[in-house]
Amino acid sequence: MKIDLTDTTASKINKALVQGRHAIGTPAVGMVLTMVIVTDEENAYDSIKAAEEASHEHPSRTLVVIKRHARTPRDRTNSRLDAEVRVGADAGTGETVVLRTYGEVSDHADSVVLPLLLPDAPVVVWWPVDAPDVPAKDPLGALAQRRITDMYAVDQPLKALEARAKSYAPGDTDLAWTRLTPWRSMLAAALDQARTKIASATVESEADNPSAELLARWLEARLKVGVNRVVTAGPVVTAVRLGVAGGEIVIDRPEGPLATLSLPGQPPRTLALKVRPTSELIAEELRRLDADEMYAVALRGEGTKETPAHV
Repeated sequence: MKIDLTDTTASKINKALVQGRHAIGTPAVGMVLTMVIVTDEENAYDSIKAAEEASHEHPSRTLVVIKRHARTPRDRTNSRLDAEVRVGADAGTGETVVLRTYGEVSDHADSVVLPLLLPDAPVVVWWPVDAPDVPAKDPLGALAQRRITDMYAVDQPLKALEARAKSYAPGDTDLAWTRLTPWRSMLAAALDQARTKIASATVESEADNPSAELLARWLEARLKVGVNRVVTAGPVVTAVRLGVAGGEIVIDRPEGPLATLSLPGQPPRTLALKVRPTSELIAEELRRLDADEMYAVALRGEGTKETPAHV
């Protein structure tokens, strides 16, 4: 069910949500958090779709803030809030409110969002594109327990990574880090089996890949060795090599959803290591809303950075 509201207020939107729930026969609110998505028109559809798919695991109220930029002086003085309320089959397992702000309202989107937050429930803010320089100090980011950005969405991801490292606050995370969860799990399992000292490490990936840089910094911090960065044709991270006394521990994924794990003295094994869709990444981030300490460690890193080589 969809309800369109033009030149509206937060109070009218709340009434429309109650009206929609009653109309579809589900007056009880069973949502566990509020997800705030700050995006533009171009990326709104994909962001909403990902949030709705994630809501099957985490029923939530999703508030989508689309700031419409003024094109003329008259537009800047024409403050208005339009809303589209979605409940039932049109909103996954929760509720979705698409908020389009015009004029001065765009400068105070937090005052629009605040009355629409679920009471006594965590708040997560996600910027699919155009994240603020300091997410924790953004008016919307200040409302949240968890703030999600994505360095893949910027033109200079490694420069953005350095900015994130300087501005990090507990509750910040990035989907470039979330994409590494399968790699980190496989590397941890491989090290448990090998139980040997790591003498060297190499991360191979396409150029300027933020996930690869975070992985290299994480390995530096955890293994206390310098990590060599090797640039390949990609896509994304293609291999990790850990030098040990008896040879190398290697996870190699040149392309496709399958990787090969090689341990010294053991036959190679094939493992599933697919590139996950955004909905799965968001669902993972919503499973825990406390500070991501390992992300902070990866941002800051330790050890000596090796000069990137090319293969």
